[in-house]
Amino acid sequence: MSAEKEQKKKLIEPRTLKGFRDFLPEAMIPREKLIARIVDVYRSYGFCPIDTPVLEYLEILMGKGSDETDKQLYRFEDSGGREVGMRFDLTVPFARFSAQHLSEIGTPFKRYHLAKVWRGENTQAGRYREFMQCDFDTIGTTSVNSDIETALVINDILERVDPRSDATFTKFQIHLNSRKILSGALDKLGLADKSTPVLRALDKLAKIGVDAVVAEMAQPAGATDGQAREILEVASSQGATDEILARLEKNLEGNDLGLQGVADLRAILEATQAAGVPAERFAIDVSIARGLDYYTGAIFESFLTDYPKLGSVCSGGRYDNLAELYTKQTLPGVGASLGLDRLFAGLEELGMIEKTSSTVDVFIPLFDASLSSKYFEIAAGLRRQGIGVELYPEPKKLGAQLKYADKKGIRLAIVVGSDEIIRGVANLKDLRSGGQEEVKLDALAGSILKTLASDPTPKKDV
Repeated sequence: MSAEKEQKKKLIEPRTLKGFRDFLPEAMIPREKLIARIVDVYRSYGFCPIDTPVLEYLEILMGKGSDETDKQLYRFEDSGGREVGMRFDLTVPFARFSAQHLSEIGTPFKRYHLAKVWRGENTQAGRYREFMQCDFDTIGTTSVNSDIETALVINDILERVDPRSDATFTKFQIHLNSRKILSGALDKLGLADKSTPVLRALDKLAKIGVDAVVAEMAQPAGATDGQAREILEVASSQGATDEILARLEKNLEGNDLGLQGVADLRAILEATQAAGVPAERFAIDVSIARGLDYYTGAIFESFLTDYPKLGSVCSGGRYDNLAELYTKQTLPGVGASLGLDRLFAGLEELGMIEKTSSTVDVFIPLFDASLSSKYFEIAAGLRRQGIGVELYPEPKKLGAQLKYADKKGIRLAIVVGSDEIIRGVANLKDLRSGGQEEVKLDALAGSILKTLASDPTPKKDV
C-alpha cells in the first residue's frame, strides 16, 4: 500500500454527536455578549459566582429531578469503578454544594452559575443534549421577598437580551403560578398523596391537550375523570389578574396552603409593579406546574411573545428543602435558570442576531511591510483608549485585505502608507458605507469613536 493510500485510510471523519454542536465565532460573539449582560444583572442584585464539577457521584443526581431526567442522565462507571453521572441541571449540584460548604458560605446565600449541562433527550428547535444554563438562587430564607427578587431578576435579564443594542427589550411575558395553589386544590380533592404524578401530567397540558392529560391523571396517577377535570378547571382560570386571584381564593376557601399561594402571588405582583415593571409583563397561569419534583411555592416560566412555540426561556421557582438528602439543616430556596441555547435560537429565528466573526471595530491592513512597527504603534495607542484593533499579518494586495476585514464584519479600516506617515495623517475607511476621510494621527481615536457612534449609510463595494 502506498504512503498516500495509507494516509487516506487513517483519516477520521470530522463530525459531532447528535445534539452536540461546535460554535463558530459568528455565534460565539453574540453569545458572549448575552452572557456578559446576564452576569451584569446577577451581580447588580448581589449574587456571587460559583462552579461545580461536571461529574457527580450518581447517587447525588438520581431521583432528584423526575423519572424523565433520570432516563436522560448520562451515566457510566469510571476507571475507578465508581458510578458517576454528568449533571443534568445546575440546581441539584448546587444543593450538594450548599450542604457541603454550608459553614463557609452561611445563609442567606445568593449564587449564580453559568455552565453546560447534559441530557440525553430528543433534539428539536432550541433543545440540545449539551446546553448552557444560567442559574441564580437564594437559599436559607422562606421570605416572599426573595420570590419577588427572583421575578425582578428574570424581568431585568430579558429586558437586556437584544444583543444589537442597549435598548430595553419588551416582547416577552413572565407566567406566574404557585405549587401551593395546585397542592391546595389537590388536597381539597383528596389527591394530596398523588400530587407528583398529577402535576407531572398537568405540566404537559400545552403539549398533549386536555383529554390526554385527563387520561394520564387517571393512569398512573389514579385520579377519577371528575377529579382530573376539576383540577383542569382550576388550572384553566382566565381573565384579568384580580379576577383570577379572587376566583382562586373562592375555590381554595378553607385550605390554608392554597390561600397562602394566592397571597404570595399578590405580593409578587404588587412589589414588581412598585419596582416599575409594567403590570402586563406578568400573567397568572395556574396551568404551569414545572416538571421537576422539588418545587413547592412560586413558579415562573417566561416566553418570547413573538415566538411562543419556542417554550419557556427562563424558568424556576421556590423549593422548600432541596438539600434535605445531603444535610439535616433545612435549606429553603428560590431561583431560576435561563436556557441560553434556547433563548439564542429564538433570537436567531426573530432576526435579532447580527452575524459577525470579529471582536474589533478597526482593521489595519499591512499596506507597506516596511511600516509594520508603525502599524503596531498606532494599534497599541488605539487599544489604550479602549478601541479594539486587528492587524493583518501578511503583505497581500490592499483589496484582498479589505475584503478579509469586510467579511469578518469589521467596520473601519486605517490605511497608512509612507506618504501619510510623513504628513502625520491616516485614511479612515468605513467598510459599510464606503466613505473615506483623511484624519490626523493624533485625532484618530476621536474620529473612530465618532464614526462608530453613527449609523452607516447603505454599503458599497469595497
